Amino acid sequence: MNIVVCVKHVPDAQSDRTFNEADNTTDREGVDGLLSEIDEYAVEEALKVAESGEGEVTVLTVGPGQAIDAVKKALQMGAHKGVHVSDEAIHGSDAAATSLILAEAIKKASGDGNPDLVIMGMSSTDGVMGVVPAMVAERLGLPGVTYASELTLDGESVTIRRDGDAASETITSTLPALVSVTDQINEPRYPSFKGIMAAKKKPVETWTLADLGVDAGQVGLDAAWTKVTSFTKRPPREQGQIVTDEGDGGTKLAEFLSAQKFL
Repeated sequence: MNIVVCVKHVPDAQSDRTFNEADNTTDREGVDGLLSEIDEYAVEEALKVAESGEGEVTVLTVGPGQAIDAVKKALQMGAHKGVHVSDEAIHGSDAAATSLILAEAIKKASGDGNPDLVIMGMSSTDGVMGVVPAMVAERLGLPGVTYASELTLDGESVTIRRDGDAASETITSTLPALVSVTDQINEPRYPSFKGIMAAKKKPVETWTLADLGVDAGQVGLDAAWTKVTSFTKRPPREQGQIVTDEGDGGTKLAEFLSAQKFL
C-alpha cells in the first residue's frame, strides 16, 4: 500500500511567535520550529497501517528550508522516505494555494497519480483552519474522510469513527481516499536511537514548483485570497490585583467578576 502523509513545520508554541513586519506573514525563520503536533498522530497512524501489511509511507511537507526538520522527525519515527517542496514563490500562500501545491506533490510522489491512502492532521497548530484536507481531497478527486478518531482498513475500503459533541459517526469510504485525523486516534511513538540513525540514510527529495508543473502566479502572497492587513504585539501581562479579605472578600470578588462581565 502506498501511503502519503502531509506534515507541516510550525513555529514552536512555546516560543515568541510573531509576524514579519515587511509583509505581515508568519515569521517562520526567526523562531524555533517543529513538526506540528497533530501531524505526529497522522504519521503514527500511517506507520500502523503500513506495519499491519505491505505498505510504504512517504512524508510530504511544503515550506522554507527549515521545514525539512518536520520530514526528518517523521523519518526518525519510521517513515520510509520524504519529500520537501521548497520554492521562494510559495511564501505567503493561503490555504487554497497550499492545497494546490500539496495535491500536485501527492500526485508526483505516488508515481501513478494517486496513492492508496493520504493521511493528514485535522489542522495545523499555527493556522488552525482545518480546511486544507478537504481542499486537497477535492483537487485529487478523492473521498475526504475527515476528523477520524479511529481508522480501520478492510480490503478496498477505509472506515473511521468521527466523535462529535453529542454522538459518534461511523463513515466508510472506498480506497483510494484522504483521511484527516484528530489527536484522539493514537499515541505517537518517540523516535528511538536506532530510528534516528536509520533516518540519516533514508531518501529525501526536494522539489520546486517547476517540478510540480505549478505556475508561480497561482501561489504566494500576491495570489492569496486572504491576507493579514495589520498586527499588534500582545501587551505584557499586568500584575494581578491582590484583595485582602477583611470579611468582605466575597463581595469584592463578586464586584470584580461583575466589572469584568463574568457575571
